[in-house]
Amino acid sequence: MNVLVVGGAGYIGSHAVARLIAEGHHVCVFDNLSRGHAASVPVETFIEGDLMDSALVEKTLRAKKIDVVMHFAAFAEVGESVREPAAYYQNNVVATLSLLEAMRRADVKKFVFSSTTATYGQPEKMPIAETTPQNPINPYGFTKLVIERALADYAHAYGFGYAALRYFNAAGAHPEGHIGEHHDPESHLIPIVLQVALGQRESITIFGDDYPTPDGTCIRDYIHVEDLADAHLRALERLQPGKGICVNLGTGKGVSVREIVDACREVTGHPIPVVMGDRRPGDPAELVADATLAGEVLGWKPRYTDVQEVVETAWRWHQSHPRGYVS
Repeated sequence: MNVLVVGGAGYIGSHAVARLIAEGHHVCVFDNLSRGHAASVPVETFIEGDLMDSALVEKTLRAKKIDVVMHFAAFAEVGESVREPAAYYQNNVVATLSLLEAMRRADVKKFVFSSTTATYGQPEKMPIAETTPQNPINPYGFTKLVIERALADYAHAYGFGYAALRYFNAAGAHPEGHIGEHHDPESHLIPIVLQVALGQRESITIFGDDYPTPDGTCIRDYIHVEDLADAHLRALERLQPGKGICVNLGTGKGVSVREIVDACREVTGHPIPVVMGDRRPGDPAELVADATLAGEVLGWKPRYTDVQEVVETAWRWHQSHPRGYVS
């Protein structure tokens, strides 16, 4: 297939691009590089552009004879979305609707969308199934839910076939170590802990140790980025006109903050000092996926279910690229 990957120079997008190319698909990456890295994707696949440039998007769709679009070009930091909601509504909602309209004009109606567990808000029951009410508690989660609803309407009215894949905590790096996670500033737990091991930080702060969990720290479901890429390929193959696929992507296994730190100590051999901090407002005690439906609908099953394996791939990347793509 001819696949346009918007946001393909970002963390998850770049891994999807590598997998698509390995599977023989023809890929075009479209990214404005506001948060992505051109070095993470092959030069011959790359077009620098913004989704708000609707004419350029439509021209690209037609020129590359695109069959399906994968959309990774979202801002994705919860705290930032609370501080700067306008940026999130503009980038995650307005720009995505502009993309969908360009697709409509170019008669491209297959779409794979990166959604998020943040659409569920703070569920009362674990694990989280797709039947859990979607009540986002921050602008980031709400912007993703808006697009999920728009996609359902586009499927009904215009015959779009789409998949909305609700990620839990993406983690890890390509097993060969040539692409990985690089955010500036970094906000994800595993890279921050590994920065301590590299001597780039003095310690890791754990925000709260009094949660109702076995060790008092928050529990999350860490899904390897390669497993996410695999799910995108499987979704691509199952798109049907006028129908939508909405599934969770997680391991179904919760890992606490302390367990992440311990895994990083084991993998790196570094003591990794810890400082205890206060709880952060809005942090749920536990978020774990029920990904049964993804198995049934996509034939998908995560390969990386041991968090130490996830950390090992991340450590391989961070050791060889201590300054990310800058190095």
